[in-house]
Amino acid sequence: MPEKTTEFDTVAVVRDGAIATVTINRPEVRNALGPDVQADLRSTLELVGGDDDVRAVIFTGAGDRAFAAGADINRLRDYDRQTALRSNLQRLLDDIETLEKPTIAAVNGFALGGGCELAMACDIRVASKTARFGLPETALGIVPGAGGTQRLTRLVGVGVSLDLILTGRLLTALEALQFGLISRVTDPGSLMSECREIATAILARGPLAVRLAKLVVRSGSDTDMRSAQVIERLAQAVLYETTDKVEGVEAFLEKRPAKFEGR
Repeated sequence: MPEKTTEFDTVAVVRDGAIATVTINRPEVRNALGPDVQADLRSTLELVGGDDDVRAVIFTGAGDRAFAAGADINRLRDYDRQTALRSNLQRLLDDIETLEKPTIAAVNGFALGGGCELAMACDIRVASKTARFGLPETALGIVPGAGGTQRLTRLVGVGVSLDLILTGRLLTALEALQFGLISRVTDPGSLMSECREIATAILARGPLAVRLAKLVVRSGSDTDMRSAQVIERLAQAVLYETTDKVEGVEAFLEKRPAKFEGR
């Protein structure tokens, strides 16, 4: 399939085969997640979510200075309780997290505030060695409000989460790897190729298995062990009845690549 590009005002989407790369394109303001970017990301989700040919999505930021920064501080002056209750960014990141297709964050620089929260909403996080992560909101008299207090705690634990949020200190890519915030670190020049290799590896697996694995892991992490295992069993019961399972087993026994049909 030939490469196809869709340009929004602040976001570019390149669909190459079954992989869509979403680039926040505001490097002059460190790819800050202002209302315009949030609106374009919402349109992007509708685009890639509704395209059956797209089976994996990579999120990144333009330039080499920043993956994404948080909200415009000048706008913060006008925020009130109604702004927090509407919680537009939190809702957007919830939708990225629950996107049926696997998502990869290619973190190429600073991921601060909402940018760090965007990375955490993705399924897999890969960072260049020059990346930096942080949730500095308490210096402004507020807390991370787009899921950051909860996703960070689930990824790195209560102690590390409180350390980072209460002090606002930044993590290097290697520290983020050590704490479990990300899963891989690579040289800056290899970041996108590494993420595409991950996406390609996912595409070689059974598409229904990938979809249900994401659902089971995400759902199970928010419930107790016994309930999570019930979810796991039900997903396995569905997969045992698919043609993908038959093809996967036969391909393994015949020592050939599987040709999955997604049913």
